[in-house]
Amino acid sequence: MQFDNVQNFHGLISRSPAMRDVFQIIQNAAETEATVLVRGESGAGKELVARAIHDLSVRQNAPFLAVNCAALSANLLESELFGHVRGAFTGAIKDHHGLFQRANGGTLFLDEIAELPLELQAKLLRVIQERNFVPVGGVISMPVNVRLVAATHRSLREEVKNGRFREDLMYRLRVVPIYLPPLRERREDISLLLWHFIESHNAKNRRNIEEIEPEAMRLLLDYSWHGNIRELQNVVEYAFAVGRGTVLKSTELPPEFRETAAPIIQTQHLTIEDEKSAIERALNENKNVNAAAKSLGMSRATFWRKRKLYLE
Repeated sequence: MQFDNVQNFHGLISRSPAMRDVFQIIQNAAETEATVLVRGESGAGKELVARAIHDLSVRQNAPFLAVNCAALSANLLESELFGHVRGAFTGAIKDHHGLFQRANGGTLFLDEIAELPLELQAKLLRVIQERNFVPVGGVISMPVNVRLVAATHRSLREEVKNGRFREDLMYRLRVVPIYLPPLRERREDISLLLWHFIESHNAKNRRNIEEIEPEAMRLLLDYSWHGNIRELQNVVEYAFAVGRGTVLKSTELPPEFRETAAPIIQTQHLTIEDEKSAIERALNENKNVNAAAKSLGMSRATFWRKRKLYLE
């Protein structure tokens, strides 16, 4: 399938004008040593942005390492980032080089930075300011030369307001902020990415999809894609696993596509009273909160917050 005005920018595939602006910011930021903060929803491609910055920079031949700050406990994350010395805690039978030491000269990607515990935020701030760190249990400062790229799906300004994130660290991290639009805000990319993933699977010779049933395409284009590109990739993989033949049919899409869905109501321009009524109606018309939130084009967290604000 051929599309016009397609860019494959270091693995980020798009024909959206909004993404062309993102690509230009990435290109410009990569030529500097500035710390970058990428904001975007889960599955939107934040790590690909970080890798592109690294690959376009003078550090491209040095290590690129990544860590998800939400995936580890505070103690494990501290050791993973800064390393530890032998005897620092039970089980520390030898020195361990942390990510800062292993990424020296290169780039360190800190995903879900908003989940970093406050005590580690202070230690990270020191690394950024002083360009050195002390391993867990150590006494000697170690110099470090690492380019930081951080990412979050949250607003760090909101996290600062709520006392969960240090304001001074936020400003250190968001020298160059990059907003990665969700897939539902660049719908011209849905069919492009859909065929990209289909052709990738076709090359594996298990099944060869040559066309998409019109009803299936309608469902795919109308879907809200809260899991973004990662969810789209998973949907294609599901279709290849359960279906056969050269046509991708609506019956080969995951179960959520076969549920009767009301049109998404755009709530951002509604008055408070209208939004309250929309939330009440969504709760009455849908079988669960997830479905109600989806019908309004809201995340589950936003729906819960507004439901509590208006209805409790």
